[in-house]
Amino acid sequence: MSSSWKHPGRTGALLYGVLAALVGSLVGVFSRLQVAKQRSRARAAQSLPSGAIIVISNHTSYADGVLLALACRRLGRELRLLATAGVFRAPLIGTLARKLGFIAVKRGHADAAGALDDAAAALAAGEAVGLYPEGRLTRDPMLWPERAKTGAVRLALRSGAPIVPVAMLGAHEVVGRRAVLRNLIRNVIRRPKVTTKVGAPIDVRELMRIGPTTEPTADEIRLASDLVMGRLVDLVEVLRGEEAPHPHGAPRIDDPAA
Repeated sequence: MSSSWKHPGRTGALLYGVLAALVGSLVGVFSRLQVAKQRSRARAAQSLPSGAIIVISNHTSYADGVLLALACRRLGRELRLLATAGVFRAPLIGTLARKLGFIAVKRGHADAAGALDDAAAALAAGEAVGLYPEGRLTRDPMLWPERAKTGAVRLALRSGAPIVPVAMLGAHEVVGRRAVLRNLIRNVIRRPKVTTKVGAPIDVRELMRIGPTTEPTADEIRLASDLVMGRLVDLVEVLRGEEAPHPHGAPRIDDPAA
């Protein structure tokens, strides 16, 4: 395994805390983030386990990464989020992302798989790694999660870390695909509610009923990815109060076999 990921250390932890407070205050101007419907932070912190975990979430808004990181912070964990490489090229934001231990994903690049090396290194250090299994904002017109790619399951098989699904509802009202500035100004008054729900940790090998040394086939990994995504869809259903039309994620419009 070749990895360029570096642990943020104490400086990174301090920076994470400062930015979480500042960004959290700013986000509070435009929205109301509710974490797992728990009022006590001490009780809410029990919702995310300690040690290496892979946090997955549904993807409906450009604000998702910030909101998920803040939610996990309230749940007692600092998230090392996988983010598109473009974020790391921004002069100030890129520097901060690296210092926070975020992980760059070079989409469509020859070494795009290198992000899994970095994520595996973070997990080996006992960190909470966050990613969006859809790999993009959902294209579903009703904003249901799309069918997952296989990266989260492959990372879980490689690292042994459990997958923890965290569903989120309402982020698209904070920052949508269009009229971003107009919506933010409107949201100062409306302050749309963003709710989250944390699911039970998923042991992928137990889900697949395979031992620690068994190498699953590509088809088995594909099936496991659908089952894991189904757990996340279940949580989204609870938040929305309605049944998803596709229990394992909506077909990907441009790549139904993904």
